[in-house]
Amino acid sequence: MEQKNSGSKIAVSIVLAVAIFYIGTYVGKGSVKPALGINLENKETDKPLVVDFSPFWKAWNILQEKYVPASSTQPAVNDQDKVWGAISGLAGSYEDPYTVFLPPTQNEIFEADVRGNFGGVGMEIGIQEGVLTVIAPLKNTPAYRAGVKAGDKIVQIGERSTYNLTTEESVSLIRGEAGTAIEITVIREGQSEPLKFNLVRETINIPTINTELRKDGVFVIELYNFSADSPNLFRRALREFINSRTDKLLLDLRGNPGGYLEASVDMASWFLPAGKAVVREDFGGKREEIVHRSRGYDIFTDKLKMVILVDNGSASASEILAGALQEHSRAKIVGSKTFGKGSVQELVKITPETSLKVSIARWLTPNGVSISAGGITPDIEIKNTKDELEKGVDIQKQKAIETLLNWGK
Repeated sequence: MEQKNSGSKIAVSIVLAVAIFYIGTYVGKGSVKPALGINLENKETDKPLVVDFSPFWKAWNILQEKYVPASSTQPAVNDQDKVWGAISGLAGSYEDPYTVFLPPTQNEIFEADVRGNFGGVGMEIGIQEGVLTVIAPLKNTPAYRAGVKAGDKIVQIGERSTYNLTTEESVSLIRGEAGTAIEITVIREGQSEPLKFNLVRETINIPTINTELRKDGVFVIELYNFSADSPNLFRRALREFINSRTDKLLLDLRGNPGGYLEASVDMASWFLPAGKAVVREDFGGKREEIVHRSRGYDIFTDKLKMVILVDNGSASASEILAGALQEHSRAKIVGSKTFGKGSVQELVKITPETSLKVSIARWLTPNGVSISAGGITPDIEIKNTKDELEKGVDIQKQKAIETLLNWGK
């Protein structure tokens, strides 16, 4: 997911946290409730509020007068919880899984995600076609080690069904103290029965990059996310590549859920002349389109042989980078179609402890193709099968290496 935060756009994904709550609103204890049908003044704007609030106040009064908790142990809902619930309901009315209100607890979790360390099981999750879906398990985390896969549909968390749960609510259920366990139930393509995973939570530190020079002369950069540190780490990795004196570069973005937009633009700039479009930001006619362009480091000649590996766990900033280098003919894309996370979110502080994450634009490739409309399609489509992966065979990577070794033949 892409976000703007105090001027910086964050393409996160690190959707392993945050949550939307129930509908409610805030009226201070002892305060006077408006009579039914009275329009309310919106003090945040000069525009008059023309919505009839009488149904809202009718529901409010009924709840105040009649509601009894189903259990005597159920915690009471205070007036501040109701205002958070009302804003959550307002955000939810847009039916956009990326437009959410973050009350204090969820806001704190989200900020921990952006910092890059948190407690959990190590899954990037999101809503895809209305179903809670694993975008990617993070490498060397409980979810990854247990065998959770990108594309798994999460149908149950503990005893709770995920039906109608938001990503943020789901993350709140998955998160917990390190050392404690949580069971998730998933449906996986090709499996006739649901799969259950009992995962022990750990403090999750998000990995960033790994490099390897293979004996066949292929230099591999595995990039796991687009964090604030990624551009510097990527620059060092490119220096290693140059010093290796090979011309074959494999950039593995599989399972990379994204990160900072600035990071993807900076990385693309190593391969593109100054001024070339990296990604277009379309505001749906509400303001003029913004084109984010290469900074023009452009240190490689046409002799560079470059393949980018992607899969359905490659999202957001991964798709921006892959799409730009594909359309400018600087790299061939191998793997399976990407996730299709092509909307931009801005993070707006509502109070010092709460935030509203709102979709404000769509990402388009340099040629104007919407990333949300199906993701990035590889030049060479190939999927890893379950049997091959269980045998330790990675046919996607094999195909990428074969493509590099046979470049131009």
